[in-house]
Amino acid sequence: MLWPKAVKDRIKSGGDREIVQSYPYRSGCPSTVWSDLISDAAEELFFGGYTSYFLWTQVPALADTLRRKAEHGCRVRFLLGDPHGQVTGRREDIEKVALTVSTRIRTTLEHLAAIGEVSGLEARFSAPADATNHVSLSVFRFDSQALVTPHLATHVGHDSPLLHLRRRSTGGMFSRFADHSEELWSRGIPIGKTDRG
Repeated sequence: MLWPKAVKDRIKSGGDREIVQSYPYRSGCPSTVWSDLISDAAEELFFGGYTSYFLWTQVPALADTLRRKAEHGCRVRFLLGDPHGQVTGRREDIEKVALTVSTRIRTTLEHLAAIGEVSGLEARFSAPADATNHVSLSVFRFDSQALVTPHLATHVGHDSPLLHLRRRSTGGMFSRFADHSEELWSRGIPIGKTDRG
């Protein structure tokens, strides 16, 4: 059977098969998407936003969910920017907003400190040499799915676009972003108790 051109044009057949949805603004992604992805993950939760502070307002009872996930064997990781780093300071000068980058990072650190020590929950600051690459791209991984935000020049994260990806094969878009995250994580600096609040 020959498919009409209009139908063929709408069927994902190449690398775009991994794109579940795209949003021109991260804030346009429904909070239920975040909640469902976190809830459904069983093995891997990776939060690679430079601040990740918005998660605590997007996802109800996030701290309890993360604690429960970690206690049941899910690896939970946060890769954050250093609130005292040079890249953080430069980004604050660019954004010029009241809720500064360092304040947003400290908000996440306080929430993590409130969870306490839980086996399977880890947090690191990105290495100074990687901070520029980290601040310009946020990758959030939930087992074989990811939400990715490439940050636009002067915009804060919620005003930048977001891609929802699902792994379909090795070497696809999901894998490329997952590899990027792992590279930054491998050089990250562990955050101690005193750094969390």
